[in-house]
Amino acid sequence: MAKGNHDVVIVGGGHNGLVCACYLAKGGLDVLVLERQDVVGGAAITEEFHPGFRNSVASYTVSLLHPKVIDDLHLAAHGLEVRLRPQSNFFPISDTESLAFHSDSAATQREFARFSRADAEALPGYLDMLDGVVSFLRAELLRTPPNVGGGFLDLVRAGGTALRAGRLDTSRQRDIVDMFTKSAAAVLDAWFENTHIKAAFAFDSVVGNYAAPSTPGSAYVLLHHVFGQANGVDGAWGHAVGGMGAITQAMRAEAESLGVTIRTGAEVAEVLVEGGRARGVRLADGEQIRAGRVAANVGPKLLFLKLLDGRHLDAEFLRRMRAFRTVSASFRMNVALAELPDFTCRPGTEPALHHQSGVVIGPSMDYLERAYLDAREHGFSRRPVVEMLMPSTLDDSLAPAGRHVASLFCQHFDPDLPGGASWDDRREAAADAVVDAVTAFAPNFRDAIIARQVLSPLDLERRFGLVGGDIFHGALGLDQLWSNRPVMGYADYRTPIRDLYLCGSGAHPGGGVTGLPGHNAAREILKDA
Repeated sequence: MAKGNHDVVIVGGGHNGLVCACYLAKGGLDVLVLERQDVVGGAAITEEFHPGFRNSVASYTVSLLHPKVIDDLHLAAHGLEVRLRPQSNFFPISDTESLAFHSDSAATQREFARFSRADAEALPGYLDMLDGVVSFLRAELLRTPPNVGGGFLDLVRAGGTALRAGRLDTSRQRDIVDMFTKSAAAVLDAWFENTHIKAAFAFDSVVGNYAAPSTPGSAYVLLHHVFGQANGVDGAWGHAVGGMGAITQAMRAEAESLGVTIRTGAEVAEVLVEGGRARGVRLADGEQIRAGRVAANVGPKLLFLKLLDGRHLDAEFLRRMRAFRTVSASFRMNVALAELPDFTCRPGTEPALHHQSGVVIGPSMDYLERAYLDAREHGFSRRPVVEMLMPSTLDDSLAPAGRHVASLFCQHFDPDLPGGASWDDRREAAADAVVDAVTAFAPNFRDAIIARQVLSPLDLERRFGLVGGDIFHGALGLDQLWSNRPVMGYADYRTPIRDLYLCGSGAHPGGGVTGLPGHNAAREILKDA
């Protein structure tokens, strides 16, 4: 049974789908958003996981959400409030030692001096290098990449990027090449000597990246995580009051104010193609919805290998989609806590600066390397890398008085376990390894846990459609970035099927809660409308 006619149907009501819908509606199009879950937001949602305890389920912190998207969609007017971490990061090292990253670089420099005067002196130059590369690349985030081998417009786009790069001095050009091609370890070794300081920076290179700091290309992943800003502060990270769902609920409010129709509990089973053009979708219950165009806010593998009949795509394209890398090796936990962690290196369970920061369990370069190698051999790290946030220290709406919630984002957990083992059988053992990793530095942590919510790579795929549990919809390697995302020839948000577009994180500029793929895809759809 066919229903309705819309200018655009968007598959997936995650944050990029909602952003795309808003811009299309602003452009005068009739837009329908279809979301298979009972709430919009995709991986950026908040829920109660234990009576009285609420937290962000999957995505968990704010920095990469682009200020243009925040302003254009009036997210603050719809209730979004972001609170900055008063201290950026806290790295327990031993029973007596820790390292802190402050929002003030001079304070961080003084902290570095306790470990290495040379590294303290090197910090301003390193930060200047990062700022220079980020400043150049940040301008590319809002631009549609050129299609290699494309037409005149693509030549103009490529020429514009080359011209902007040509205006940079040689040193900055070298920095850009380094950050795109080298390992994080190679870049950091050229700046610093202390293993704890290098590990503190290298952590960003393995977030959502199944790799070691020594893996070539990991420097770009480090860079990807410093693009952002929060409340106008470059590089700052913050907490959305009410959790990440506050972001997507604000987006929903804006979309509905613009006339966008949103349906939840509406799972898309197939994109309908007629005469080489997308002409709507078929839902899992058999309902058909007609539309002039379809925008997919799902990963490329899910779109091209599951939601499309393969006869509509050529063999070479299908081969490349099957080879598209989707393995972030990420594992997520939320825990309800009777009290805050009591770190042996920073004793106390009363809320303090280190509790309000990102607490990273990854004290040395060797620890980060071994976590990766362990996962390659055993399927998951027995001493994993963990970033723990305790947002209830900034937002008392998330837990009962005197109690707390913590988000734990963990590496490395291979979606394909050795010997054909299932994550359904190994989930709790992996969660125990995460708890052990934190308890090694905060002995009260295990006993403080009242309840836990655990999401393995398989759970992330089942619940959020993240193939392989990949939080970025596809690995952030040079072969899958910019003009190569998702594949060379289709970097402009269009696909081999006319009137079918990609508006999710599998398109430029990649993953994270940015809103940029949705923003940029909407611009291209409006050009074609």
